[in-house]
Amino acid sequence: MNTPKTLIINSPFERPTHHWRRGSDTRLELVEGRRPAGYEIFDTRNNTVRGVALELVNRIRERVDAWRAVGYPGVTAVTRALLDHWRDPEAKRPYAFYFCQLEAIETLIWHVEASPEFRQGIAVPGDGGPFERLCNKMATGTGKTTVMAMIVTWQALNALAYPKRTKDFSRAIFIVAPGLTVKERLQVLQPGHPENYYDAFALCPNEALRQKLNQVELLIDNWHSLLPLKDPERSVVRKGAESDEAYVRRVLGRLSGYRDIVVINDEAHHAYRKPAEVKISKKDAEALGIDLDEATRWIEGLDRIHKMRRIRRCFDRSATPFAPTGKTSTEAALFPWVVSDFGLNDAIEAGLVKTPRVVIRDNALPNAQTYRSKLYHLYREPEVAEDLNRRGAEAHEALPQLVQEAYTLLGADWRETLRAWREAGHVSPPVMLTVCNRTETAARIEHYFRHGDAHWPELNAPQRTLRVDSKVLEKAERGEAASSDKAYEEVLRAIVEAADIPEARKVPLREMKKEELLRAIVDNVGKRGTAGQDLQNVISVAMLSEGWDAKNVTHIMGLRAFTSQLLCEQVIGRGLRRVSYDTEPVVCPDGQIRELFRPEFVNVFGVPLSIFQDIEGGGEAPPPPKPSTQIEALAERAELEIGWPNVLRVDVMLRPELVVDWSKMLPLKIDPAQVHVSADLAPALGGAADLSKAVSIDLEALPEEFRLQRLLFRAAHKAMNTLEHGFTGGRELLIQQLVRLTEQFFNSDRLQIPSLFHQDPLRKRILIALSIDTIVGHVVAQIQQQNREQMEPVFDPELPIGSTRLMRTWYTTKPCLETRKSQISHAVADSTWEHYTTSRLEASEEVVAYAKNDHLGYQIHYLWRGSKRRFVPDYLIRLANGKHLVLEIKGEDSDQNRAKRMALDAWVRAVNAHGGFGVWCWDVVKAEPSRLFDILRHHAQSGIHSEPVGEQVPRMVCA
Repeated sequence: MNTPKTLIINSPFERPTHHWRRGSDTRLELVEGRRPAGYEIFDTRNNTVRGVALELVNRIRERVDAWRAVGYPGVTAVTRALLDHWRDPEAKRPYAFYFCQLEAIETLIWHVEASPEFRQGIAVPGDGGPFERLCNKMATGTGKTTVMAMIVTWQALNALAYPKRTKDFSRAIFIVAPGLTVKERLQVLQPGHPENYYDAFALCPNEALRQKLNQVELLIDNWHSLLPLKDPERSVVRKGAESDEAYVRRVLGRLSGYRDIVVINDEAHHAYRKPAEVKISKKDAEALGIDLDEATRWIEGLDRIHKMRRIRRCFDRSATPFAPTGKTSTEAALFPWVVSDFGLNDAIEAGLVKTPRVVIRDNALPNAQTYRSKLYHLYREPEVAEDLNRRGAEAHEALPQLVQEAYTLLGADWRETLRAWREAGHVSPPVMLTVCNRTETAARIEHYFRHGDAHWPELNAPQRTLRVDSKVLEKAERGEAASSDKAYEEVLRAIVEAADIPEARKVPLREMKKEELLRAIVDNVGKRGTAGQDLQNVISVAMLSEGWDAKNVTHIMGLRAFTSQLLCEQVIGRGLRRVSYDTEPVVCPDGQIRELFRPEFVNVFGVPLSIFQDIEGGGEAPPPPKPSTQIEALAERAELEIGWPNVLRVDVMLRPELVVDWSKMLPLKIDPAQVHVSADLAPALGGAADLSKAVSIDLEALPEEFRLQRLLFRAAHKAMNTLEHGFTGGRELLIQQLVRLTEQFFNSDRLQIPSLFHQDPLRKRILIALSIDTIVGHVVAQIQQQNREQMEPVFDPELPIGSTRLMRTWYTTKPCLETRKSQISHAVADSTWEHYTTSRLEASEEVVAYAKNDHLGYQIHYLWRGSKRRFVPDYLIRLANGKHLVLEIKGEDSDQNRAKRMALDAWVRAVNAHGGFGVWCWDVVKAEPSRLFDILRHHAQSGIHSEPVGEQVPRMVCA
């Protein structure tokens, strides 16, 4: 067996082949096979560590494996199509599924659909409530949101296909989030969202199912919507308590029109039903990150919904689905309805998160009971616990000496990381995260860093240090206002003013309330161009809110009690998200070479993890992220904006068309001598007229009454009255075509007026007007109707027009070129060809503006092997003649690439036929990059549509 150099030993896309096991307090042993499901508990009474096996999960794993091996017996045809598609190694999707994601969704499907022999003898316990709950335990970074999208797809498509199976499936799905931050991020689960996961991960095997998925009834809201209405304190009319029916209608909105609802609880450890026989204090629950009042309200709200509409099943997602037990020896236990487990240790071994490195030894005396370094679990040291637990401690009081020593050691390593990051050109600094036990401790730590008490000058940075006020943040997550705290608000505003970001970005931040501002800072730690860009020190009481995913956390300090590995995961999980997902070939323990994620590290003091890498075992320092480039749409370059129609599909319509064979039409001669254009009138008596009093009526004196447009419509209207009964199209289409044919006749040699005098435009129009019935009869006799295929673009009703102006700011570590002719600040060079192309577009006189099509949202839908795919062309170009050119760069070609370009050709023709978006054309550069010059010159020759010269494609129907 090969000895790995890092803790990453498994591919995230395959079933784990090996795992690490604690051999002693300071050594890990490599064991063949997958880690059995389980977790560790610290027995605070006996000061021991013991493992708790999840026997139910281990048994379910065996059943699911056997069920999968024989082809998923019992599932519906829809489910089988989904599973085959998700497991298909040939399916082209932007992001492959992790093993843990597929196992999680397969376990849920097994529970609901597997034939009875595969489920016999296995019963999943409930929470004591009236509806079923199933929980997937998945660590931070393993893709829980993708699994939620899979659940929605599986449930909704089956419910629509089998409407009578209401016990198994539902199209009405209620997703409950723990706060506004997570709620906003879960909007990608809405099928109509521009960045929805159903398209991003190609979850549907074909376009028919993807269109059907749009019929799902989906509500995403934070748990605070489940709170009952408060009675108004000042109200003349007392309406009484809100009825259950009114409550359900208010909470569910349109979803209240459905029964048999499926609920998905995100971060489900907050949705905890407290057993009646168990006594749990709020203090003990808060120590585990659980608000008993919140948990009760969450569950009570779901109970009321179940009472009125029936909840068929709750799917719970959580990295740490545990709850207090009320016992002194075991403070927390896992939810008994957990059916699958992929914990933090599994995620570390698969490289899905950073590798934590903890202190296993130092030069000082170890802990007298465990013989471990005192820095391993700082809070267990009596001098630390007693000092940090003092009530009423003032902020200016010195921290315990051991804590100060720990910060000095951790700070020394942090300084080295800061230096490395600066040399690498990274804008945001590495972040040190402290999680402590109480607000007094947080205030003392904040004082320590804000008032120059830290040993290292770089850490004495008031405007780069943030203490997260849990109460204010909780209010922010609810969307409520917190109590007034001017001093704290001034700290937040000072952070904003000190941030090295453009003045224009500070303006909206200054207008925010305290709660909104804290959320804007906390949610954007380490993100370029935001209020949290320059933060380097974050101090939090208990745990930070769910959804916090600062990727630049490199050092963590734990100053609180840890009674289980699950609690360790919950506390530090927020700081374990990877910076990049670069891979490298590695010889795995089984001798196979696999592409594994490169290790990234986070150094940890005070959090007693059971799996770790020795901080003194050599190795590398926490690596800096690759220098990233901020890519944004520049408002000051508005003249370079490029817009395009967002087309969902192109339909081919059989359109009735009127045609005339002009070569077979006989000329129509209008003799001016036979047409009365003027007349003189005089008084008459007894047959005699007084010519001296004669008056004239001359139509030439009324030119405005004989405008050509009016004549065209009069003629077309008369023709329509004759033809409309036999025309298969609509009246509007008929009149449009008749106007066109009439105008062609007026301008043709088929209309003859044998007089040069009457060729004057006005005289000619008068003759036409007076002969209108004759002309209409002559033309109508020659009109024939035929059907013609026409491409009709179907536009996105949510966002019919896309624009470079609307692109969201994003970041990349790929090579980039600064732009001058683009509204987008930089163009990413995914290849040397694209680097060459961008440079040539900047220099070309034929190009007025262009945009590299990355994160713009411009895409072409096409069919490939029966399923709908998305094609993202490389460049959008506006030429000097006003045309828009869609350009694709292709080094190697394939049948699928040719199918993409056929769809692009159909898109261009449909958009041009529709009109209103200017003239569009497309082309492809293949084989020789220098052909770009020929292509640009070809399309710049005229302002009308021009065919591609890089490839001749057969015309196709784009679905």
